[in-house]
Amino acid sequence: MFDRLSKLLRDRRGATAIEYGLILALCVLMLMAALRAMAITTTGMWNSVAENVSKA
Repeated sequence: MFDRLSKLLRDRRGATAIEYGLILALCVLMLMAALRAMAITTTGMWNSVAENVSKA
């Protein structure tokens, strides 16, 4: 039992996959934050356009 646990703790094959998964998750979070910021800016721009059109 101890030998299996020891081998499992020394096994590094899955570590690379986990690291790539964490990097991918970080990239997705950064992309979502950037898209949210862009959406807020774009919404503000279109609201301004709508106000100017309704005033004209």
